[in-house]
Order: sequence, then C-alpha cells, then structure tokens
Amino acid sequence: MTDSSTQGIKTVLHPVSDLAKAKAVYAALLGVEPTADAPYYVGFEAAGQHIGLVPGGGPEGATSPVTYWHVQDIEAKLAEVTAAGATLKEAAHDVGGGRLVATFTDPDGNVLGLIQDS
Repeated sequence: MTDSSTQGIKTVLHPVSDLAKAKAVYAALLGVEPTADAPYYVGFEAAGQHIGLVPGGGPEGATSPVTYWHVQDIEAKLAEVTAAGATLKEAAHDVGGGRLVATFTDPDGNVLGLIQDS
C-alpha cells in the first residue's frame, strides 16, 4: 500500500427521477436547505457531508447511490485500486473549481467514486 490514504466518504450522490420531490424529502431529512440548486443538480451540506441529487443519474446514468471517497492524490489512488483489481469507469476529470472526480467499479460491479479538491 502507498501513502495515498483517503479522507473518508464525504460525498454521496443519489440518482433521482423527480428532482423537485426528492429535494423536498432530502431537505426534510437533513433539516437544511440546498447549498446548490440547479435543474441538473441539487446539493446539501449536512454534518460535514455533501449529499447530492442527480436527475436521471446524471451523465453517467447512475442507478444507485455512489459514495465518493475524498483523496489527496486521485491519480495515485486510481492506480492503487486498479492494481488491486478495480476497473476504471470514469477517468479523473475536472468538474469545476479545480475539483477532480473519477469512478471505478469493484470486482462485484459496485461503483465507487473519488474526489480530489485542489
């Protein structure tokens, strides 16, 4: 193992079919209003975590929640997990503000994500 440890799961994205209905449910659950509210994404900050709602699963077409592990070096962690048997699903790319995201699947096909903030 390398010294590319994670900072834990801090982000979970949920695919939703009706963004308005889901936004109301998650606002009630979390007890906060969204910090990001757009037709393509609604995000909440609660208890040190970011909970995101993605209509239709977003560009990746997610069909179940995806947990994102925050890391200091996304490329090193991708190399480490793929060497251990993971399969790259979505290469690291900038989603704005210097934030890099990537996804991979474990040997059972579960999708996991990585985030690196600059």
